[in-house]
Amino acid sequence: MKYHCTALACWLLALSLSAFANEDIVRKGFQARFPEMKVESVARTPFPGVFEVVFDGQVVYTDEKLSWLMTGNLFDLRTPQERNLTRERRDQIATVALAKAQGNAIKRVRGNGRRVLYTFEDPNCGYCRDLQRELNKLNDVTVYTFLLPILSADSNEKSRAVWCAKDRANAWDDLMNRAAAPAAAPRSCATPIEDNQALAQRFGVRGTPAVYLANGQQIGGYLPADRIEQALAGVR
Repeated sequence: MKYHCTALACWLLALSLSAFANEDIVRKGFQARFPEMKVESVARTPFPGVFEVVFDGQVVYTDEKLSWLMTGNLFDLRTPQERNLTRERRDQIATVALAKAQGNAIKRVRGNGRRVLYTFEDPNCGYCRDLQRELNKLNDVTVYTFLLPILSADSNEKSRAVWCAKDRANAWDDLMNRAAAPAAAPRSCATPIEDNQALAQRFGVRGTPAVYLANGQQIGGYLPADRIEQALAGVR
């Protein structure tokens, strides 16, 4: 029995090492073929010979020899309820990236704050002001707002002023609810705006507002409060 257990352990170890070896081959091959791309991870998919490659937040698929490359959604149809594996993976990536970037966002807590939303917003965006009125209707939610001034130079100045204000949350609420702009920011005040732009680019955000749930799922731009509540209720 001891011999068989040892043999089994060796066999499992060999399989594990082989899997890692194949993933390493794909990583090196992809990096050599696309040196300008930063490979973040390589993993086997549930389908033989198909590997998932994540680079710069993007998900693609290839084989061990990189003889083909596929973008788009990969669906698993082996169960009664089909799964969009690509969307699941993108949501996982977004979940980690958003949580990691919370320090670059304006944080507002309503009630117990147990539910979480992330928004990308421009201070001069009309739909962002409309969204603010809907967010005001929500309870028991924490909203992290990433300032993303993309409309004009004035957007950038207002974003800097909000971020550099003594109370960022109040400054943002005053601006979006009452059009009360805070005092201009001193030039010495550093902001995370460039980091927010890089994060938005990673997610493919091209307009504001953009709203994400804690599970990484983007639920749209402007949404009425009841639609947001419905989306929050679906987070597990």
